[in-house]
Amino acid sequence: MTSGLWELVLKGVWTTVQLLVLSGLLMTAVALVVGVARTNRHWIVRFLAGLYTEVFRGTSALVMIFWVFFVLPVAFGWQLVPLWAGTLALGLTYGAYGSEIVRGALNAVDPAQQEGGIALSFTPWQRLRLILLPQAVPEMIPSYCNLLVELLKGTALVSITGMGDLAFSGNLVRLALQESAHIYTYLLLIYFVIAFAITRLMRELEKRLRAGIGKGPGNEPEARARKRRETTGVGGVA
Repeated sequence: MTSGLWELVLKGVWTTVQLLVLSGLLMTAVALVVGVARTNRHWIVRFLAGLYTEVFRGTSALVMIFWVFFVLPVAFGWQLVPLWAGTLALGLTYGAYGSEIVRGALNAVDPAQQEGGIALSFTPWQRLRLILLPQAVPEMIPSYCNLLVELLKGTALVSITGMGDLAFSGNLVRLALQESAHIYTYLLLIYFVIAFAITRLMRELEKRLRAGIGKGPGNEPEARARKRRETTGVGGVA
């Protein structure tokens, strides 16, 4: 490829990374808010959060991008540039999946921890911030990492709006060179490299978070043995 075509591909990579970061931030915010709302004691809050989850989880991300980019301006007069339209559609859609990760991790925290916070007269917000989230977040990381990788692959959908992301730029290069095999192989490799970087970063984050609450790799055998002793009365660390 010529230098001009490589520059086009690199611009596409930069656009894809921007879209991934922005939609990932929106996805995280939505997942936390909706996931926490789904564990709220008030049924109306749980109902609204569940309704949002079911609606966005049950609709196509591709159709949602079409809707935000083409229908929203006609219906409400809000014309969004492709980057923000893609961010909104992907963030809201994948945030619905993320909310289930948050809800599951919060419900997996030992109920005794919640009861301890109540005994200490902590407010619901204090229990969430000081007790539940510090223990739940490390459990969310593996599933959240998978969701981020899925979001990365979902960014290719915005190419239908003419946005110059990696998929769109790669297709332009393919048309210019009339070479499908090489170009799409390069695209696959670039997506893989980005996904691999996400995986490594999230694993490092998980390791640090677990170490912060005393659940590092070196502590796990001892924790399992202690749990076995508490539940069965036998066993221990050799």
